[in-house]
Amino acid sequence: MRPLSSKLAAIAPSATIEITEKARKMQAAGIDVISLSIGEPDFPTPAHITTACIDALNRGETHYAPGKGIPSLLSAISEKIEAENGFPCTADQVIVTCGAKDAIYEACEAVLSTGDEAIILDPSWVSYEPCIQIAGGMPVHHPLNLKTFQVDDSLLERITNRTRMIIVNSPSNPSGSVLNRESLRMVSDICQDHDLIALSDEIYEKLVYGQIHFSLGMFPGMPDRTITVNGFSKAYAMTGWRVGYACGPKEIVAGMTKIHQYTIMCVPITSQMAAAEALVISRKSVEEMKREYRRRRELVVMELNNLGLECNMPQGAFYAFPSIKTTGLTSLEFSRKLLAEEKVAVVPGTAFGDCCEGYIRISYASSLDNLKEALTRMKRFLEKSKRNAR
Repeated sequence: MRPLSSKLAAIAPSATIEITEKARKMQAAGIDVISLSIGEPDFPTPAHITTACIDALNRGETHYAPGKGIPSLLSAISEKIEAENGFPCTADQVIVTCGAKDAIYEACEAVLSTGDEAIILDPSWVSYEPCIQIAGGMPVHHPLNLKTFQVDDSLLERITNRTRMIIVNSPSNPSGSVLNRESLRMVSDICQDHDLIALSDEIYEKLVYGQIHFSLGMFPGMPDRTITVNGFSKAYAMTGWRVGYACGPKEIVAGMTKIHQYTIMCVPITSQMAAAEALVISRKSVEEMKREYRRRRELVVMELNNLGLECNMPQGAFYAFPSIKTTGLTSLEFSRKLLAEEKVAVVPGTAFGDCCEGYIRISYASSLDNLKEALTRMKRFLEKSKRNAR
């Protein structure tokens, strides 16, 4: 048989999936594993959202939906963008996708031609690079300062005549950092000065603690060159429903729609109806989940620092990104040993960029009891590692 696509052969397997799948197999074998490796809320989907889906099924809503999305959801998203994100958006500038990941991939396919460069700000979510590569583009990594996680004028050094896109993620997976107004204004200025498209991944926008979330599309001149990506998985605990969306310039959304029609066809209509319900009356549920994440965040960060693993207080999302450099282990060694010896799954920092060697990502989207037990096991692991190093 002939070899598979060389394009796919160049794409590395996801370290997040590798660790998570290994943890799941261990759990299936009856091993007591605590998984802090996957970014999935442990809350159930709010009942009123689930009820909206059940009602739709009972009405017989089981057929194809319009490719771009059902009108009620498209309108609700456009109204939400204008009211909460602060820039104009009409329903024909929106596409509903199978999760935010699908929106990111379709945006890369719609914008990038073969050899076009797309800049990724590291630490970065693991799917950006493969989406760029599958679309035929060239990922260009730009490491941020791992103390501040903000953009400075060194970003200009990455711009070439082949640069087409900059990808921004705020709040950030994996660091939990939030880009401030100055950082976003710098990205805005660079995009306009060099005629670039921005992809702004704002999936964690509702999970911000004591900060203000700024959308890149709200800056002057940016609505016409920003693809804003969001979804329902994180804020509404709807990971399995697979509903995301993008809004942007009509010509880009039209290109994304063409890809969508030939691949996804449409997002399940019942999931879309549930998502429309989420946008209407879910504020209370979101705030309740956010309060619990805040409690978990404070516990995890305090204990990590007590263990000697320096960790900034995350400003958003539900991830902690501590340094494990004091252990003398690489990120991958630490993650594999912790899983093997103490049955706690975390993700090595190198999954999020080469500059993240010496860090791990911990998801605190797990119960307080699980987090406390995981931290107890980590303490035991670190004490044992110190003894063995003597």
